[in-house]
Amino acid sequence: MIDHTGVTVSDYSKSLAFYTAALGAIGIVKIMEIPASVTGDTDVAGFGPPGKAEFWIGKGTPNHPPIHIAFRVDSRAAVDAFYQAAIAVGARDNGAPGIRAYYHPDYYGAYVLDPDGHNIEAVCHLPG
Repeated sequence: MIDHTGVTVSDYSKSLAFYTAALGAIGIVKIMEIPASVTGDTDVAGFGPPGKAEFWIGKGTPNHPPIHIAFRVDSRAAVDAFYQAAIAVGARDNGAPGIRAYYHPDYYGAYVLDPDGHNIEAVCHLPG
């Protein structure tokens, strides 16, 4: 349904490092980076599965209030890897990996706050 989305970030370099590590842990890689000299406005980077940028960051005034973005993964181990990679690059914990049965019995997710306070999640809907 949604082709692509993204967030505006205050510190492009710090956010680029955060998203490269956290998303890289779940197989979402930096597909391209376009400098302000090309966009005419700001530096941007697109992430996605190999070949298609589906999530973008761009330097500017961050979205306020911060937003929530969840990335669906195919295993609980991937949720754990996302969380560990994000925390390792300075993300703030907003919910350690675990079952959130109030959503449904197999909802396994982890939440971190990116450098601008956006609630970024990895979630697996499959049974353990």
